[in-house]
Amino acid sequence: MKSITRRTFIGAMGAGALVALTGCGSPAGSSSAASSASSSPSTKKEGVPKIILVTDIGTVHDQSFNELSWSGLVTLNGKYGWDVSYIDSVDEPDYKTRLDQAVAEGADLIWGVGFLMGDAVREAAQEYPDVPFGIIDVAYDDPLPNLTGITFRQEECSFAVGYIAARTTKSNKVGFVGGVDSTQMQLFEQGYYAGIEYANKEQGLSVTYQGEWSGSFTDDALGQSMAYDMITDGCDVIYHAAGVVGLGVIRACSEAGVWAIGVDQDQSYLAPGTVITSALKRVDQAIAHTTERIISGELKGGSNIVLGATEEAVGFVSSHDLLPDDLNNDALQVMEKIKAGEIIVPCTADELKAYVASL
Repeated sequence: MKSITRRTFIGAMGAGALVALTGCGSPAGSSSAASSASSSPSTKKEGVPKIILVTDIGTVHDQSFNELSWSGLVTLNGKYGWDVSYIDSVDEPDYKTRLDQAVAEGADLIWGVGFLMGDAVREAAQEYPDVPFGIIDVAYDDPLPNLTGITFRQEECSFAVGYIAARTTKSNKVGFVGGVDSTQMQLFEQGYYAGIEYANKEQGLSVTYQGEWSGSFTDDALGQSMAYDMITDGCDVIYHAAGVVGLGVIRACSEAGVWAIGVDQDQSYLAPGTVITSALKRVDQAIAHTTERIISGELKGGSNIVLGATEEAVGFVSSHDLLPDDLNNDALQVMEKIKAGEIIVPCTADELKAYVASL
């Protein structure tokens, strides 16, 4: 699959880009990929690193964020023969129990996935100071020596797909469905809205925006219902950042014959002819490379890693026939401007307001 990059993310990381930074902060991991590693922890093998991933409530089969994280470990299993496995969580109270289980299984590194697990992972890292932990989508104010946080400047890829949405709509109205509202998740919405307004200014458009939060990452029926309501209101392009809820959004768009925009990984396979593009967060590559550094001893923990367009860690899918060449190329140029600092994507509601006023 093509992406926005001219060099691979792993290449950029190998050049030393994967360090603590400042700032806002085809289906990988499918059932066929997951079958090459263990879905449940096993007895520790002598001399073989053991890495266990503990998911949030979306489970590893969310066809989005958790699945993409797991696929990063599957890659390491194939590359080195490392012992990798995952433990799904069903409810938030499961997190601590699942993390305790991973420790009891003798993991050399334990990953938590998602901001919902932030407190539980920190608590576990405090309780087990000799066990390395990592977490995706959490940056701690004072990370523990055995804890590494990874966040993404997901507002940057959202800006690009907002730009695409504004230039794709025929009704001049586009939508957004979010999962559980939080500071980290709001970056998706703020970037998307800013990209729409940038396109309005650049192209002389008058596209309006409708956004709603579902309060869930697991209720696909709710996502479908919310998308139908937006479509009834006139939205003909809808972007989701909502885990399994987003599967319902894409289903509604497919049934109604309007465009959908996926998230985290290329989600076009979910509804061919409907998903015009997807905002990419290269969680799989980030988790794989960071795991290599932790297992080798190069990275000790106690840091927050922030990755964005500059590190080739976020972007959008640009290979589909559904995306016209001129729009694809213009959106690529937008990403280049973000990398160069010519476009500073807002990270907060106040920054978004100021940004829109400056256009």
